[in-house]
Amino acid sequence: MEKYLVALWLISRYRLFRKSRVLILVVIITLLSPGCAGKTSENNQPIVDSVSANNKQNLSTLKIGVLPTQNRTEQERMIKPLKEYLEQSLGRRVDTKSQIVGVQGRHKKLEIEKVQDAIASSVDFQIAKDYEQIIDWLIQDKLDMAYLGPVSYLEAVDRGAKVEPLVAPIDKYTGQPWYRACIIVQQDSPIKTLKDLKGKRIAFVDKLSTSGYLMPLASFKKLDIDYNQDFSQVIYAGSHSKSIIALQDDIVDAAATNIPSYIKWQKSSKLTSKKFKILWESVPIPNSLIVVSKKLPPELIQRLKQAFISSPEGLEDIIGTESAGYTLVSPSDYAPIEQLRKYLNLISVPAK
Repeated sequence: MEKYLVALWLISRYRLFRKSRVLILVVIITLLSPGCAGKTSENNQPIVDSVSANNKQNLSTLKIGVLPTQNRTEQERMIKPLKEYLEQSLGRRVDTKSQIVGVQGRHKKLEIEKVQDAIASSVDFQIAKDYEQIIDWLIQDKLDMAYLGPVSYLEAVDRGAKVEPLVAPIDKYTGQPWYRACIIVQQDSPIKTLKDLKGKRIAFVDKLSTSGYLMPLASFKKLDIDYNQDFSQVIYAGSHSKSIIALQDDIVDAAATNIPSYIKWQKSSKLTSKKFKILWESVPIPNSLIVVSKKLPPELIQRLKQAFISSPEGLEDIIGTESAGYTLVSPSDYAPIEQLRKYLNLISVPAK
């Protein structure tokens, strides 16, 4: 009975987020790059595909790379329970369960076959020093999985990394698999609009950051603001937490980050709405994602999907989003972000 309820929960979660993902990606293209037509996801795949016990290849250690989006100590704290959960999920026995279900009018087969022993015996998390390093690790085939932002994922693929999307977190506050970029300023700042930023100091996160660079840049371009010339100083803080700290320490007049990171800092009492305010926020953008190497055994990829989709409540997303679980994603979900990169001339190498 318990397994039946879990299956129904997974099915309802999938049905809810497939619709919203298509909608928000159309919004991005419409508002930020008129005239560009990006593909949206059909995502017509079952929640968990059939896992075969044949040709199973055990992996001694699953190596997972993590973007340095938060304070390192905080990320290490969040990694510990996730590591324990994944090692338990990938090492435990799974019973056979097969059921025909309806997903948006189409019949899908939800099936998990019995796996006799562990597919991966241990999990090793590696926090990159910056966005560039994690992409290098993927290109050099030093990782089996990675936590990436949309831009980092697309950049990695462009440079030859053989990876595919696995899942993305569902934002706890919106209940959707998307989030918003934002720019914050001091509460008493004379800066009231984006145009008021001309001549001011601003902190971005990284040139490979979606919310901490790409989305603000797109809005600046629409307002004819040249970030190379119109700011008195531009710094790249390296992480969302450091971007916020730069504003807090009065190093800059405005900081690019995202709503989840801003909320998290407020809840930690490090940042209060009495001192800071949101100057601008973007349209919804697809959430950061977890990618896997295409070289991994198919059965391991399916076990990973199952592990994340059925993760327990309260398990934190280590990128920084306060999540309410995970949902499946596909490459086409990030096509509008690719269109924005082209619109802003940010593609450094020809796509492969």
